Amino acid sequence: MVSLDGKIAWVTGAGGGIGEASAKALAESGAHVILSGRRADELERVAALIQAMGGKSEIAPLDVADADATQAITDTVITRHGRVDIFMANAGINVPNRAVNAITARDFAKVVDINLNGVMNGVLAVLPKMRTQGSGTLILTSSWAGRHPSKLTGPAYNASKHAVVALSHSINQDEGENGIRCTALMPGEVATPIMLSRPKPPSDEDLAKMLQAEDLGAMVRYIAEAPAHVCINEVLISPTWNRSFVGVAEMDGIKL
Repeated sequence: MVSLDGKIAWVTGAGGGIGEASAKALAESGAHVILSGRRADELERVAALIQAMGGKSEIAPLDVADADATQAITDTVITRHGRVDIFMANAGINVPNRAVNAITARDFAKVVDINLNGVMNGVLAVLPKMRTQGSGTLILTSSWAGRHPSKLTGPAYNASKHAVVALSHSINQDEGENGIRCTALMPGEVATPIMLSRPKPPSDEDLAKMLQAEDLGAMVRYIAEAPAHVCINEVLISPTWNRSFVGVAEMDGIKL
């Protein structure tokens, strides 16, 4: 594994959960981290924590669904730092009324716009510079639902996260020859704020059994620190207590 000293990393959805933990882990390895998300106050909080631990970061508030704003941040980062070495497309959402018989066209489009289009906006923005520098690591946060569709997560989330996995493989097919590698990160249940958007939010006891954000941060650091000739195409990771293995009939009786 290699140190990330001198590397420039950009993390979206960095104001909490997996994004926050990943930004901290990348900074701990020496990367200068650009923190993006919609809540500037949360980005400032994460930046202060990174600074307190001796790391380097800056904030760049962003709605990833805005392609022009995404490109503008990319241009600023390249002007200021000369390169983008690591891009983690982590911002994602779901909606409470998510079942096929409950979701609206507006909510379906909202989920896809953030979870898929928002990912591609960032990828398209950073790829040209990665090509010219001959290297780059992309980490796209998908989900366990990106491999195993779930009644719990609903059609919009399932479809968007499956698409992110397909996108990741397409990037590797096209860009590996340019020194660019992409990982589809597919976590099972993680104790993050997105859990509060479930129709029946999990209990504190259940949250404690899930993957923790720091577990994913450590995995992201591992992916980023891998030697340049190594591409970790996929990471499918779950808590040992994996409730997705129960049958649908049983699942309906669990307060998920």
